[in-house]
Amino acid sequence: MKRIFPALFLILIFSACGSLETLHYDPPQTPETWLKIQPYARLMLGGQEIYLMQPSTTAIVYLLGLLTISVGLYFLRIRAGQRSRMWWGIALLLWGLGALLAGTSYEAFSYDIKCAGRDTCLWTSWWEIVYLLVSVWSIDAMTLAVAHSSTRDRLRQFLTVYAYANALIYLVLLLVGVTIPVKFLISFEFLLVVAAPGLAMGLVINLRNYPREKQPLERALVFAWLWIVVTIAAYFIYYLSGLTAALWANGWWFSENDVLHIFLIAWMLYLGIYLAPRAADLTA
Repeated sequence: MKRIFPALFLILIFSACGSLETLHYDPPQTPETWLKIQPYARLMLGGQEIYLMQPSTTAIVYLLGLLTISVGLYFLRIRAGQRSRMWWGIALLLWGLGALLAGTSYEAFSYDIKCAGRDTCLWTSWWEIVYLLVSVWSIDAMTLAVAHSSTRDRLRQFLTVYAYANALIYLVLLLVGVTIPVKFLISFEFLLVVAAPGLAMGLVINLRNYPREKQPLERALVFAWLWIVVTIAAYFIYYLSGLTAALWANGWWFSENDVLHIFLIAWMLYLGIYLAPRAADLTA
């Protein structure tokens, strides 16, 4: 297993370089239209002009990424032999890395990565493929954290097998999606489909445990999962409202991604301040 993951990951990276070049937006986006539908700033770096897209959104998502990595390192620093804290730390390091990758390709340097020198802009990039992968792995690591903090025996074994199997299966499906390519398999929507069972199991387990045990950790975890549900709901409500385009038409930029990232910043602060000191393994 330890050899399979790195090998498939390397295959994914190398295969992504070519096949992703065939995927474009439908309807097509040209470099000119890309610059019209969102704010940007021109920068000079090393004598070369670079377009910084969505500056405010870029600042927010990079803040989220750095904060998440910091909270992940904090979990690892105070782990004191607790596997649940170790897995939370790993999960947040992966999540933070994903946020930085997503911010780079979806926002900050999307023009130079997807559009510069092309007739039509690319639909995705390998930055986003790796973001999808580490995001799913992050949720799987959270599942392992819950397995150690809130379950025993067979249920813990089931969650452990599920987390590793889900991580491997998603890697394979992502590899298929990149190689053929298949848009749905390398989409954010499919990421939600794959991640949802892990999040749902965490919520159900902690909702079941808290009324019986009244433990502060179980209460903290219930609130953590509910906040994720609220965050995803807020993202889609804002997305479906059409407010991003309406505000931009009047010169204001605030997108559904800003809603998502602000809610997640609050979540990361909660995890670091409230959950981290309470996280502990459940022993027999």
